[in-house]
Amino acid sequence: MTSQTYKTLNQWWDFRLKLYGEGIFTGLLTSFVIVCFRFSLEKAELFRTKVFLFAQTKNHGVLVLWFIALILIGFLLGKLTQWEPLASGSGIPQVKGVLLGKIKTNWLSVLIVKFWGGLLAIGAGLSLGREGPSVQIGAAVGQGMSRLLGRLRIEERYLITCGASAGLATAFNAPLAGVIFALEELHKNFSPLVLTSAMVSSLTADFISQQFFGQKPIFSFHNLPVLPLNYYLYLIVLGLMMGAFGVFFNYSLIKISNLYKKIKYLPKTLIPLIPLAFAGILGLVLPEVLGGGHKIIESLIQNIFSFKVLLLLLAVKFLFTMASYGSGVPGGIFLPLLVIGALAGKIYGIAITHYLSADPMFLNNFIVLAMAAYFTAIVKAPVTGSILITEMTGSFNHLLPLITVSMTAYFVCDLLKSEPIYETLLGRLLPAKGKLDSASEKGNKVLLEIAVSLGSKVAGKKIRDLIWPYHCLIVGIKRGNSEIIPTGDTVLFPGDYLIVLSNQDKMPEVRESLTKMCSECSKFLNESDSSNP
Repeated sequence: MTSQTYKTLNQWWDFRLKLYGEGIFTGLLTSFVIVCFRFSLEKAELFRTKVFLFAQTKNHGVLVLWFIALILIGFLLGKLTQWEPLASGSGIPQVKGVLLGKIKTNWLSVLIVKFWGGLLAIGAGLSLGREGPSVQIGAAVGQGMSRLLGRLRIEERYLITCGASAGLATAFNAPLAGVIFALEELHKNFSPLVLTSAMVSSLTADFISQQFFGQKPIFSFHNLPVLPLNYYLYLIVLGLMMGAFGVFFNYSLIKISNLYKKIKYLPKTLIPLIPLAFAGILGLVLPEVLGGGHKIIESLIQNIFSFKVLLLLLAVKFLFTMASYGSGVPGGIFLPLLVIGALAGKIYGIAITHYLSADPMFLNNFIVLAMAAYFTAIVKAPVTGSILITEMTGSFNHLLPLITVSMTAYFVCDLLKSEPIYETLLGRLLPAKGKLDSASEKGNKVLLEIAVSLGSKVAGKKIRDLIWPYHCLIVGIKRGNSEIIPTGDTVLFPGDYLIVLSNQDKMPEVRESLTKMCSECSKFLNESDSSNP
C-alpha cells in the first residue's frame, strides 16, 4: 500500500471521530457570517423603503440620487461576477457541483463576492432571496475550514455539507430543513455521516441565529386550523395546478436566462442594469414586489389586498423574479418562489371560497399549502419543502396536507418530464465554468461513500460477480453499526454503504458510475436493456 493511500485511509477513520466537533465549529462560523448577512440585508431594505417614502413626497433629488446609486450598484455587480463567476446566481448548483467533484472553486473569493454581491442585489430591490447565498456562503466557510486545517477532500465534502446546511438553517430559522436539504437535494441519498454532521451543524447555527433574531418562526401563521379531510379534493386540485405552474416557472427561468445571453448591445458587466432599472421603476409604482417578498406573505395573512391586486402582484412578482435571477447577479429563488406560491394559494383560496362555498377560515391554509407545492414543483424536493414550510410557519399540525399537496405537485412534474431547477442550472454551468484541473489532482487519493439501494444492480450479489469501474477499490463496507473489510465473497445488501478509494482526478467519473450501479432503478434498467436487442 502506498504512503498516500495509507494516509488517506488512516485519516478517514480518524476524521469520523472528529466530525461532530468540526460540524459544530462549522455551524458556529457559518451562523455568525449569515447573521451578519441577514442583519445587513434588513438594514439595506429599511434604507430602500425610506428612500421611496421620500420620493413619494416629491423629493426628486433623492430619487435622482437613488437611480445614480442603482447604476453604480449594477456596475459593481457586473464587476464582482466577472471577477468570480461561480458566485453568480443562487449558488446551490455550484455547491452541488463541488460536492460531485465537477467544479473547483476558490472558497475565499466566493465567500466575499457572494456576501457583498447578494447584499447589493437584494438590498437594491431585485426579486431575489437570501437562502441561496446563505447556502453557498456556508459551503464556502466549510471548505475554507477544511483547507485551513489541511483535511482530505472526502472530509472537505462533509464540511461543505455542514456549512450549506447551517446556512439554510440560519437563513430561515429552519434546522431540520437544513438537514433534509443536505440529504434530499445535495447528496440525493441517506447517509448516517451526512445526517449526523449536518444535524449538529444546523442545530448549532440555529441556536446562534435565535440569539439575534428570536425564537419566532419566519412567518406568523397563528392558530391555523387543521384542514378537514373533506377538503382534500381541493388540496389535490391545488397540487395539480401548482405542479403545472412550477414547470412553467422552470421553463421561463431558462428562457429568460437565454435571452440575457443573446443581448449584444450591452457588455456583460452592465447586464445587471436591466433588472435594476425595473427595480427603480417598480419601487415607485409597486414597491411590494421588491426584494425577497417577506412582507407580501405577512400582508396576505392580514387580508390587505383585493383579488385584482393579488392577480397584479402575482404577475409582476413572477416576471420581476425572472428578470432578476436571469441576469446572473448573486441571489437565490427560494423566497421569491415561496411568495409566488403564496400569492397563487391566496387567489385559489378566494376562488373556491367565492365560487364553491368553501369555509373562509381555511383561506390561510391554502397559502401555506401552495408554498410547499410550488417549492416541490420547482426544486423537486417534497420532503424538504414540507419540513421547510412547517418550520417557517411554526406548526407541525399540517404535515399530512403538506406532504399530500407536495407529492401531487411532484407527480405533475414527473408526468411533464420537468427536471429539478438546480439540476438544470448545474448542467448549464458545467460546460463553461470551473471544471477540475485533472493534472493538478492526479496523484491524490479520495474516499467515496456510496449507498446501496433496494432493487439496485449490486444488491444481493457478491463483489467478485460485479463489473466495477476502473480506478477504484472497495476498502470497506458499513452495515448498520458494523464495519466490514470486504472480500470477493462478500455479499452486498440494501442499506450498505460502500467505502471506495479512488484517484482524485477520476473521482467524478467513478462516483457517477457507482451511483448508477447502486441506485434503486439500476436493476430494472439493466433488465430492460437486456430484453431489448
